[in-house]
Amino acid sequence: MEFNWIFQKEAPQLLRSFLKEQGISKGLLAKIKFQGGQIFVNQQEQNVLFSLKANDKVTVVIPDEKEHETVLLDETPIDIIFEDEHLLVVNKPWGVSSIPAQYHPNGTMANRVKNYYKKQGYLDQVVHVVTRLDRDTSGLMLFAKHGFAHAKLDVQLREKQFIKKYQALVAGEINTLQKHAEINLPIARDLTSLLKRKVAAEGQQAVTEYWLDYLGQEVALVDIQLHTGRTHQIRVHFAAINCPLLGDDMYGGRLDLGGERQALHCYDLRFQHPFSGEALAFELPLAEDMQKVLEQQKNIF
Repeated sequence: MEFNWIFQKEAPQLLRSFLKEQGISKGLLAKIKFQGGQIFVNQQEQNVLFSLKANDKVTVVIPDEKEHETVLLDETPIDIIFEDEHLLVVNKPWGVSSIPAQYHPNGTMANRVKNYYKKQGYLDQVVHVVTRLDRDTSGLMLFAKHGFAHAKLDVQLREKQFIKKYQALVAGEINTLQKHAEINLPIARDLTSLLKRKVAAEGQQAVTEYWLDYLGQEVALVDIQLHTGRTHQIRVHFAAINCPLLGDDMYGGRLDLGGERQALHCYDLRFQHPFSGEALAFELPLAEDMQKVLEQQKNIF
């Protein structure tokens, strides 16, 4: 894949420094050097110690990424929300893991996306997962279609420039929920389980902001924005305030109010395009199974 820039500074600058400013890491430079990539200035191949001057045209050719043969193909179609040459945004159904695991090597979104890349004949075949979702969480999931895009998106993630919002159905002490509040409780591993997390003083800081959208007799719908990205953060935080997610048996959620999974849906994803700088915003309606539970509760009461 080819990328082009015009050097617009008046003072000279080493090509290596300029490329670093564009987000090209040492690792990517090594890949370009040793795996068939090229770097040109004004259509002449140069090394990274070349001194740039004003209006020089810089071209970087990044080698294609060959597939990871250990990632199997899953022919299940994917629900594409947005795609261009750098990004892929999909609507992940619940019950599907984001990435393969040792004992579950197939049937994940990564397997499905790899199959899609194969069918499309894309030159870059590596699946880059940018935003993961738990197996039973539905909604918006972002993939980068090559390593350079993934690296630039990771910078936005580290600098907390992404906005991810969720909708959840919760039960329990829902009359204690406020119209708008933050849950600021540290989260640590629960040593009694390989997967479970818990609120604990020795844990990492975790902040979850929520808005109350609907308050019923037994179920509430909350709109949630994460300000940190701890494992199971939403599930742990709402369990900690005695309002666990419906269907979330790991954290004490009720299983008798309808639905077959933890009632959590990523409906809103916002970030900057890594190359154009355009503000991107994607939204989904409430997941169908969650909407059905909500309507049943409204009809009952």
